[in-house]
Amino acid sequence: MKVLLPDDSELELPEGATGLDAARAIGPRLAEQAVLVLANGERRDLRLPLHDGERIRILTTRDASDEDALYVLRHSAAHLLAEAVMRLYPGVKIAIGPPIADGFYYDFEFPEPIGEGDLARIEEELRREIAEGRTWAREEVSREEALERFRAEGQPYKVELAEEAEGPITLYTQGDFTDLCRGPHLQDTSPIGAVKLTGLAGAYWRGDERNRQLTRIYGTAFFSQDDLDAHLERLEQARARDHRRLGAQLDLFHLSEHSPGSPFWHPKGMILFNELEAIRRRENRRRGYLEVKTPLIYDKALWVTSGHWEKFRENMFLIPGDSEDQTYGIKPMNCPGHMLLYASQLRSYRDLPIRYAEAAPLHRNELAGTLHGLTRVRYVTQDDAHIFCAEEQVPGEIDGVIAYASYLYGLFGMEPHAELSTRPESRLGTDEQWDRAEAALEDALRAHGMEYVVSPGEGTFYGPKIDLHMTDVLGRSWQMGTIQYDMQMPARFGLTYMGADNTEHMPIVIHRALFGSFERFIGILIEHYAGAFPFWLSPVQARVLPVGEAHRVAASSLRERLVAEGFRVDVDERDETLGKRIRDAELEKIPFVVVYGDRESDDALAVRERGGGQASWSLDTLLTRFRELAAESDPR
Repeated sequence: MKVLLPDDSELELPEGATGLDAARAIGPRLAEQAVLVLANGERRDLRLPLHDGERIRILTTRDASDEDALYVLRHSAAHLLAEAVMRLYPGVKIAIGPPIADGFYYDFEFPEPIGEGDLARIEEELRREIAEGRTWAREEVSREEALERFRAEGQPYKVELAEEAEGPITLYTQGDFTDLCRGPHLQDTSPIGAVKLTGLAGAYWRGDERNRQLTRIYGTAFFSQDDLDAHLERLEQARARDHRRLGAQLDLFHLSEHSPGSPFWHPKGMILFNELEAIRRRENRRRGYLEVKTPLIYDKALWVTSGHWEKFRENMFLIPGDSEDQTYGIKPMNCPGHMLLYASQLRSYRDLPIRYAEAAPLHRNELAGTLHGLTRVRYVTQDDAHIFCAEEQVPGEIDGVIAYASYLYGLFGMEPHAELSTRPESRLGTDEQWDRAEAALEDALRAHGMEYVVSPGEGTFYGPKIDLHMTDVLGRSWQMGTIQYDMQMPARFGLTYMGADNTEHMPIVIHRALFGSFERFIGILIEHYAGAFPFWLSPVQARVLPVGEAHRVAASSLRERLVAEGFRVDVDERDETLGKRIRDAELEKIPFVVVYGDRESDDALAVRERGGGQASWSLDTLLTRFRELAAESDPR
């Protein structure tokens, strides 16, 4: 058989040759350093056979920053963690241990609870295993053999997984530890240059709160200690930027147990919220969107028609109706209401496209354990819109949305990249409909020149989608907006328009939200800027500090003149030292501080710009600078 290498050359191998055989055929050093083979872009264990015609790429220890190489490294580190825990805590029950973004975890049921103080002991044992050396052996066994083994070992979680498996089951063994696992894994422990356990958490078995709560141990691993040190430094920076901490420090919002997952916005936080809303309204007007408002509560029949009753009911807040057999749902999304709005009138092809926009409060019954500050909430405010158009209008509409997104994210100095999610196993519609829908999205991305990756099977049940991501100053990627192509919901609601041929046609609906949600977007912005927002977004843009009591009237007068120009300015006239008040303004990350004393006047103001020193500006110079910075919210 023949396989294709990254340079398009062919490598001839005997039938049934593995990824490791391919590496050996290329060179012994490559085989020694190999950690994983990518076959047609899919991660595959080096021990597995290749197939004729596959395009392969062999990853090695030199690919230290490659996500796929780190994936297999961390997967193997998770198994080493399980081996260490089983040796240190006899009677422990093991669950699952996958690699995740930036690390790995393993879930355990301990005979007695453990705490953060136990991690050092476990980490020491894990390092000892690496120093001793381990190799991974792979074998396939029948379901019955796996069940017999794990029952004998008293591992009920592995028994449950084996009972659900179909066909042969894969086992991996290193040292005296064997795990039920698909792989892939390293050849041995030599590539693991650094490992660190990072924390403990509770986790329900299989994510179901009705199941037993397990102990989850988090860790990370790298090919070198330098890479680990750099990662830990990034984590420290991330902690300093945590939006929950800064939200309290900057008096932006708080969360309460009385309404979990629902932020209470303080006046300064509402300024952020309202500035984003002003941009949303401004840009929607420019781009031909029509603002609408639809109800928050609908009866069960609507959710059945839309398909959400079957697919999303567990995430909805339900309300008893006027009779025993009647139920209402608080809307988790705007789509069905916009379908009713479109259906309220007869439509012609001349009316299309129709672009409805609504930033309504939505409610989603997220599990309590998944809630996280502003980035995972139950009260959601989306910058939602639905575009009703003819199929031939779809490419232009999607291109327009992508252009809108690029402009929007550019305001915050972030470049978007895309993820195209294609048909899931459980879906509505025919394969032919999905073929056309997926092609329309991919063609638009290519035409726009946007970088993207394909995520097979990750689309919604009613259509494929584009997820838009941004990378912040720490290099973290955040999912933001989404663009979804939908032929199913308009069909379910019987939506039509009269075409130029005088017959009825069904419109295509494009769902789109570009901020994603105001809550999540603001949480990400807080961390991206570390609370030091650009001037146009800052809740307080300038603070005036009277040097003494005699200067308070002049300071207040200056504030009033700046406020009259449309700027957000306050006065700090507390009976504190000037130095302390300057320091407090720095901690609040206020862009400008104006000190007003005996020597200050309209011709000479003592101005301190955030991150800089003090200078003497006239009031006219100060106003000119403020106007320039405020204009950055609309750079056209």
